[in-house]
Amino acid sequence: MADLLVRVIINAIALVAAIKFVPGAAFTGDIWKLALLAIVFGLVNAYLRPIVKLLSLPLNLVTFGLVGLVINIAMVMVSAAISDNLNLGFTLGSWPPGAIELDTLIAAFLVSLLISVVSALVALVRKLAPGI
Repeated sequence: MADLLVRVIINAIALVAAIKFVPGAAFTGDIWKLALLAIVFGLVNAYLRPIVKLLSLPLNLVTFGLVGLVINIAMVMVSAAISDNLNLGFTLGSWPPGAIELDTLIAAFLVSLLISVVSALVALVRKLAPGI
């Protein structure tokens, strides 16, 4: 249970950093909506991502792991779509709603990249200083 809470907090920190620094990523809402968005993002990464990675394993081997980047972008976009359905206020470019355009894909790429970097840094700090 504590590990799940730590993951949600890490996701929230990474999402705040992404919203603050990535042009095109926007969040309009309260802190509790951000916590719900972090929970949604954590659940998408915990349950949907492993299934997609397993199904794309042959393609991942052929492309030397570049499909993993596409999967990360897709998970951010799925989180944005769920956020739109729950009225949490997370948007990428001008999506959702509407058509997926280039600015949406660029924002999703930058958000997934920044979330990966922040999550890796926090995991490294947790490993170097146990108990945090």
